[in-house]
Amino acid sequence: MRLPLSRLLAALGAGFIACAAHAAEVQIAVAANFTAPIKEIAAEFEKDTGHKVVASFGPTGGFYTQIKNGAPFEVFFAADDTTPEKLEKEGDTVAGSRWTYAVGKLVLWSATPGYVDDKGEVLKKNEFKHLSIGNPKTAPYGLAGIQAMEKLGLAEAIKPKLVEGSNITQAYQFVATGNAELGFVALSQVYKDGKITGGSAWIVPANLYEPIKQDAVILSKGKDNPAAKALADYLKGPKAIAVIKAYGYDL
Repeated sequence: MRLPLSRLLAALGAGFIACAAHAAEVQIAVAANFTAPIKEIAAEFEKDTGHKVVASFGPTGGFYTQIKNGAPFEVFFAADDTTPEKLEKEGDTVAGSRWTYAVGKLVLWSATPGYVDDKGEVLKKNEFKHLSIGNPKTAPYGLAGIQAMEKLGLAEAIKPKLVEGSNITQAYQFVATGNAELGFVALSQVYKDGKITGGSAWIVPANLYEPIKQDAVILSKGKDNPAAKALADYLKGPKAIAVIKAYGYDL
């Protein structure tokens, strides 16, 4: 049976209104290293679900302080597993919602092609003036960089040359703008689809630093928000996983 045009349009309109009524907005706090992947994922999530994502990017330690002070975040994507676990123990999360969404990799990177060799010998030569790193107290990738230099026995020699960024994005920017010849950054910042996107890099062997397990969790403020649960579920699906892997993360 064919519906009259007026009835068909009315039915389509009702369906649109119903979808709009079920769409929601979710506010998320995202570790700086995961900026590019979550932007891609959020765009697809919004198209697929109708929900809207409002994201803030920064250091994991800083977000912890903001969350404890009442920030309106509903989902937290950390650069470690200890901070979400701490929030969980302190009763600031939805029980059972924490999961590991990515395992990060550390890279020594320079914006100059050929500057960093594929074995990291540039560190031992120590002929550079500045090496950029994220604040190891608040940025897990910064801590990983310190751990790698300590394992290599180079920490004391390089310490006077360190330029510290407040987070991994700032550490990256110091190198990208030439304020530091090289720096420890997240692989995801300089890698896409199987290759380094520019400059030169040494992917630091995983045995030189503690595993960077990155956990996410639905915070208490997102308990009754359907978009928070939907986003968490989406991150575990094939589309999101493909994006995460494309940026060099393990799962």
